[in-house]
Amino acid sequence: MTIEILKSMAKENHVFSFDQLYQKTHIKKEMLKVILFRMEEKGFIERIEKGKYLIIPLGSEKGKYTLHEFVMASYLVEPYAISYWSALHHYGFTEQIPSTVFVQTTARKKKSRIAIFGVNYQIVRVKEDKFFGIRKEWIEEAQVSITDKEKTIIDCLDKPHYAGGIIEIAKALKNSSLNYNQLAEYALQLDNFAVIRRLGYLCEKMGVPINLPPPRSNKYLLLDPTMPAKGVNDPKWRLLINLDTIPPESLE
Repeated sequence: MTIEILKSMAKENHVFSFDQLYQKTHIKKEMLKVILFRMEEKGFIERIEKGKYLIIPLGSEKGKYTLHEFVMASYLVEPYAISYWSALHHYGFTEQIPSTVFVQTTARKKKSRIAIFGVNYQIVRVKEDKFFGIRKEWIEEAQVSITDKEKTIIDCLDKPHYAGGIIEIAKALKNSSLNYNQLAEYALQLDNFAVIRRLGYLCEKMGVPINLPPPRSNKYLLLDPTMPAKGVNDPKWRLLINLDTIPPESLE
């Protein structure tokens, strides 16, 4: 009976929760835990985190089947969006392959770092007014939420430590597919002085036209908060330029 219910659930989703199965079967919870344990031993399901299981297709080898990491991420928290370095790489803005899948959300989750089937996931909680600029993409026959190109850049400028640092973002800014008006709008919508300054400085250095207001504070901020606080000051954007140089390939 439970197998048939799992087959039915698999038509809707690859992943199910303990509570969902309980609601469908009404089997006593202690007994259901035993059933799930045995099903996992036989390779019918795989536990991905507490109370959450992946349904393994028939014929798949135990321990060998998994979902695309973006699809798996979509089951970890709600709402969500693939973001930061993961989205940067997805759009081809960086050649560096992140070892972690970054997931943005407004929800609270007990664990912000999760390892599933050898893949590390970083859950990044943001305020609701920072959760925008999200689109849907098809990945392995599943629709996945991901920040759009411009929002990805802005998010990375907001939290460069989730993007491999400012140099990776600088490389992305020369991509011809970016809408620079949208970039400026997103930067202002995020309402983060550091983001506006970093974006303004990088665009100016790389000859990218963008309309951004000058700093409203005399306090200097770090261009790259992932690097030591030493360098020269840029008086226009009120930034401490703590990078030796922007790489030449970013300026081509």
